[in-house]
Formats: sequence, structure tokens, C-alpha cells
Amino acid sequence: MKSAEKEEKPGCCSSSIPQTEDGSQETEACCATEKKQQSKGQEDDCCIPEKTENTCCSSEQKSGEGIGKNPSNIQATFTVKGMDCPSCAATIEKSLQKHKGVQSVQVHYGTGKMVVGMEDASLYDSVPGQVRKLGFEAESIDSAKNSQTYKVDGMDCGSCAQTIEKHLGSHPNVNTIRVNFSTGNMEVDHSMKTNDIIKEVQKIGFDAALSSSVQEDQSKDTKKKWFTTTSIAGIFLILGFFGSFTPLPEEMISALYASAIVTGGFKPARSAFFAIKSGSLDMNVLMASAAIGAALIGEWFEGAMVVFLFALGNTLQNRSIERTRNSIRSLINLTPSQANVKSDDKWVQKPVEDVKVNDVMLIKPGEKLPLDGEILSGTSSVNQAPITGESMPVDKQPGDKVYAGTVNENGALEVKVTKLVDDTTIAKIIHLVEEAQEKKAPTQAFVDRFASVYTPIVFTLALLVMIVPPLAGFGSWGEWLYKGLALLVVACPCALVISTPVAIVSAIGNAAKNGVLIKGGTFLEKAGVIQAMTFDKTGTLTEGKPKVAEVVSFGSERKEVLRIARTIEEHSTHPIAESIISYAKERSLAPFQGTAFQSVAGKGAQATIDGTEYFVGNPKLFKDMNVSLDEMEKQINTLQEKGSTIVLVGTRHEVLGLIAVADTIRDITVQSIQKLKQVGMKEIVMLTGDNNGTAKKIADETGVDRYFAELLPEDKVQAVQKLQKEGKPVAMIGDGINDAPALATADLGVAMGGAGTDTAMETADIVLMADNLEKLPHTIRLSRKALTIIKQNVWFSLITKVAALLLIFPGLLTLWMAVLADTGAALIVILNSMRLLRIKS
Repeated sequence: MKSAEKEEKPGCCSSSIPQTEDGSQETEACCATEKKQQSKGQEDDCCIPEKTENTCCSSEQKSGEGIGKNPSNIQATFTVKGMDCPSCAATIEKSLQKHKGVQSVQVHYGTGKMVVGMEDASLYDSVPGQVRKLGFEAESIDSAKNSQTYKVDGMDCGSCAQTIEKHLGSHPNVNTIRVNFSTGNMEVDHSMKTNDIIKEVQKIGFDAALSSSVQEDQSKDTKKKWFTTTSIAGIFLILGFFGSFTPLPEEMISALYASAIVTGGFKPARSAFFAIKSGSLDMNVLMASAAIGAALIGEWFEGAMVVFLFALGNTLQNRSIERTRNSIRSLINLTPSQANVKSDDKWVQKPVEDVKVNDVMLIKPGEKLPLDGEILSGTSSVNQAPITGESMPVDKQPGDKVYAGTVNENGALEVKVTKLVDDTTIAKIIHLVEEAQEKKAPTQAFVDRFASVYTPIVFTLALLVMIVPPLAGFGSWGEWLYKGLALLVVACPCALVISTPVAIVSAIGNAAKNGVLIKGGTFLEKAGVIQAMTFDKTGTLTEGKPKVAEVVSFGSERKEVLRIARTIEEHSTHPIAESIISYAKERSLAPFQGTAFQSVAGKGAQATIDGTEYFVGNPKLFKDMNVSLDEMEKQINTLQEKGSTIVLVGTRHEVLGLIAVADTIRDITVQSIQKLKQVGMKEIVMLTGDNNGTAKKIADETGVDRYFAELLPEDKVQAVQKLQKEGKPVAMIGDGINDAPALATADLGVAMGGAGTDTAMETADIVLMADNLEKLPHTIRLSRKALTIIKQNVWFSLITKVAALLLIFPGLLTLWMAVLADTGAALIVILNSMRLLRIKS
């Protein structure tokens, strides 16, 4: 899902195209926000750069269906989750359009929004149910605003989340519910009291608390309580075990083991009851069945060990998983809760929630900024590492942007607030990262589908093992019942199910702390297999700001040439003119008194100084005035081949000097490209609209392997497609809306400078918050490490299960060993995934 700004617009063809100040429409932006809606090659169903008309119609809009068809109907807007391709959107549209009373349906796959036109408002509540039947989740945008978010403790894997969803989803006062195991978040739209929701969750063996510091502290106390019951169960188990070596009666030893089962097994048994009631088959059901079965056949020690190891394993898993979830929550604590705001010429402390746009804040040295803003007065260095990941503080002066959560290193600043607390850059980062952590990666989706089939099959197999062999006369009932119970324990695919999401959460959290936004597990996996990287030159590899590279004088002094140039260029806003003015200012060269300033379209400018006409412009300007350039032609050509733009200074009769202006390479560019090659990037490619000479010079200086020069925006798209046809997964790195078509075409779109542009944060797959490439090698290395760890987790989980299954039938695997293998494997998978949190840039 790409653009948050565009989600509120029902259509794509016109309204979703951003409007510029003069009212024109930017087709490229439209293409970017709707990018990857269709699989590669289906260009007829979405924008392509060759199209010049202001349209961006998807296939469903072209069909003639849509809200515009009947503007008088009742409209309702929903968010739709679960769509993984545009055909899903088409399925929803076709199905709902057949529903009586529905006049029109428009589903946007790119934004995940659905607009439904209805004859009667009574149909409003039935829409989510109809969508759910199709295998998707629909939620009213209005109800989403009134929903509450809770933190849930005690979930061990995705099946726990499903149990909570099914239990609360069946409650008449709950409209919608969504539980995400990876982040521990539960979003509920309901008409109940908060405490009633918490009690319902506690009924099924979990703990819930509203997302605030007070409730989170309460949840920590609750976790300690569950750890106490585990400890008590362990004490009973130890007493029973050592008691078996004493003359204690057998009944007393069994009673101690039974006490351990009841104490440690109460919570999972209660959870198992509600799981069965809601139609789920989770690990609590399997473990409770194994413990009860062991007790029924007289294996009290086995039952007690199953319960204790399961409870202990859950406690350790919960604490480990919570550490990965906290990888992004820690960002929330970066911003102060109070701001020092000017009120009637006095500075007063206000909660950040009460601060309004255009209020003025005072930020003292060493303080964190509470909100985003613009500096009104004062100069300082600001540590922006929490937002951009930049290692060095950035110098700031009046007019510069500053961000909430960053640290004012020295010098007091007065800052005008530009964004409310919920709209700050860091708030957007937290929101986008949490959304990203909740999106399933392809590997995770596959594993979930596999587990949903695997668990019922093994459960059925366990029942058959308990019944068929003894009926057929192969061994005793007790022997096969025991093996069936062990098989039940092995049936739990906990380690396999959490093998991917914990790794994804850890990697995305690590990236966010280093100033990189990865929009979801899909893009993390894509980044891990990228073989070719294409860079836009201007503003990405280079500063994008031309600077004076060389000044040459012919008969006049260099200072005089620069003073004449500054005098004329001060009346121009062209970037080249600004670079010449800055160069002269740095050398304290004042302008002359000039008159009769005039622009020469496409060639330069002129002015009269002390009665003489002077000109500043390109060689063509002087050739048109028949000024001879023979003596300097060779020098001009040499400088142009080096990538410089030539500005000549002179009169109608002679050239007094030349100024060579060139775009400078970013300080971090060469280092970043070298690091990309070190992490295994096969090809680095540069795309530029500049001439071949400039492209070659930049390529040689930066170390890129290949370049494409003299490109228009649509040519950049073709260059990306050419690389894709060569069989390379391609990433495109750009710095703005001009690169949108190429960013959309590439397998992975990476935008730079996200901290300064909302568009970049919303449209790209991966966003480098800093305005440089410093964190790009870290992103690729992190993604590749994440892929490696996911593969390790999946294979380890499968091999552990297979080994356990093979050991059951010879009688080599006891019940408690099966539990130890299951919980141990899950814990190892979690700890292996947590290594991603420690990878440093």
C-alpha cells in the first residue's frame, strides 16, 4: 500500500493525481502511488511513462464501474486487508456488486481502500461480513478511528492470535477485531468497556492492556504472576521427583505430580477450552490433551513434566519475543511529553498534545525536540540519528526543518511548530514500521498455509495411532496411547510458524533505528535478492547543486571576471547563477553597480557596467554575436568532456574569462558504492539525463560499473526494464517525484531523503530517511542476513519435527522430551532471529 495521502480520494483517474500550485497534474506521481498494482508486463492496466494524458486508470475503473456512475447513492469507505494482487480487488468488486442493494463498488488494490455505493444505509453493517466470506477483512474507516489498540501478552504463535480473534469476534458487542502475533497488537472496534475487553481476553488465558505506559506496567506485573505459577509447578515437580527415591507412598508422589499439573496447566487448559469453543486447534489444545492423557494412563511424572516444560518454555518465549517487539516501541520514548511554548511573551510548559501548529517552542542546548518545526531564530548542531541514522550532527540555522525526537546539541533555538504530535515524522515512522511488521512476507504466508494443513493432519494421525494399532492387535492400548500423545505434542508447529515473523520484526526494527524504513516483509525479502542497483545521478549520487569548479581569465583578472558575473547573475534565480553568486560571496567579491539588466532567453543575461555592455552565458550566446572562440575552443571542449557546464563572461567584442560549473559528488557516495560491492551487489548502474562526457566522468569518480546517459524520464524506465530482461532483480534509488516512473518499474523502489518529503515516505518500498546513501549498504546486508536466518529457522524447525516423528515409533521419544524439543526449538528460532537486532551499520 503506497500513498496515505491519496487514500481519501475515491478515484484514480483524476483525483488521485497530485495537484501542483498552478493546478496542473503530475502524472508521474500518480504512477508511483499506484505502482506494482499490476504484475510486470501488464502496462495497459496502469500508468506507463509513454502516456502523456492525465490519467492513471486501473482495470477496474476502465470497466465503467465506480462511484461516479451513480453520485446520488449512499457511499461508505472501508479498508480491505488480505489482498495480495489486483485480481483480489476484482474478486471483491464482482462479488459485492451481485449483492442486493449495492449500486457500485470500487476497490483500490494499491491503497487497500474500498468505496461502496448503497441504496440503503442498513447494508452498511453487512459489508464486512460479505467481504470476510471471500477470505478478506474489511473495516469501516469511521469505525477504525474509534477503535482501540491493546497490547496482548502471552501469545506464543499465530494460532494464539487466531484463538483471540475467533473468541472476541463472536461477541455481539465487538464489530471488528484484528490480532497480530508479530507486534503483539490487538485492534478492536467495540461498544464495550475497556475492562470488559481485557476480561474477555483473560478468559482465554492471555493478558491485554491499552497501549499506554500505565497499562504496560500492569501487564508486566501480570507476567510475573504467571511466572510464579510456573515456579510453583516446578516446586511440586521437584518434590515429586525426589520423593520417588524415598519411602513416601505412591499416592502422595502422584498427588505432588497432580498438583504440578493443576498449578502449571490451569492457564493452558483454560486457553485450550476457549480455543476448541472457537474452532481453533492451537498448541494449548495439544499440550492440554497430552497432559490429561498422560494422567489418565497413570504417567503422572510425564504429565507434570509436559506442563512444567510447556509453561517454562512459554515464559522464556514471551520474554524473548517481547524484546523483538520493543525494537520499535523504544522510538516512542524519544520524544518529550512536554514542550516549552511561548504564551503572552512568557515561556510555559505544555503537554505536546496541547501544542498547536504555528506555536513557538524554545529548545535549550541538550534538549530533545518535542515536535517537528522550522527554526525561527538561533543556530545549532542537531543530532538527527533517531530519525535519519546519520552519524554526525547536522548544522541548523533559521529556515531549516527540525524533527521531533532529535537532540539540540548546542545553542538555544526558537522553533515554529509545523506538525501536530500525531503527524510528526517520528510518529509516521512508528506507524509505518508497525504496519510493515504486520504485513506477511511471502515466506511467512507459505509457512502459515503449510502449518494450517500440517497441524490437522498430524492431529488426525495421532488419533489413528491411539486407536488403530491396538484394535488390530499390535501392542497394548497404553503403549499406543502414549505414542499418540507424544505425536500430539510434536504436531504443534510453533517453531515453524514463528520462524519468519520474528525475524521480519527484528530486521525491520533494526532498520528503523538506523534511519531506514522497510515497508514490509515482502520488500525485506526482495532487498535480499537484488543483484543490480540503478541510481539516478542528480541529487542521488551527486549533491544536485552545481558548484563552481574552475575559473579561467583571458587578459582580465579572475576577480574582475567573477565580480562582473556576480553583478549580472544576481538578477537570476537559475541554479548555475546561484552557484556563481555563492562562489563570489565566499571570496568577498562585491558586485559592480550595473544597469539595464536583461535576460537572453536560453543563452544567458546581460547588464551595463560603467557604460559598457557585459554578457554572461553559454558559448552559443557569444557565437551569435560573432565573438571568436577559436583560442579557447579546445579548453572549452576539455572542460565539457569532464562534465562541466561552461559560462563565458565578456563583451560584444571579446571573452574576458570562463567559469566551469559542475555538480559535485556527495562525500558518502563513493564509500557507499564500495560497501555495496563488498556485500555482494553484482552491478551498480547510473542513470542520467546529462551528456555522455559528464556521465563518464561521474561514473569513473564514483566507481559505478555501467551508465546510461542522455535519458528522459521514460528512458530511465526502459533502462530498468533492460536490466530486468537480463535476468537481474533490480532496485532503483531516486530522490524525488521525477524518478517515480523508474521507481515504480523496478523490482524494488528506494527513495532518499524521506525525512524531508512525505511523498518519498509514502510511495517507495524502502525509504532512506537521510538525504544520502550512507545506510543503503546496511539495508542490503541486513536484508540478506534476514533471508539467511529465515531459511535457517525454517529448516531447523522442519528437521526437528521430522527427527521427533521418527523417534516416536521406536519408543525413543518420551512425552517430556517431545515438549522439550518443541519449546526448545521455538526458543532457539526466536534467539536466532534476535541476532538481527544486533547487526550494526
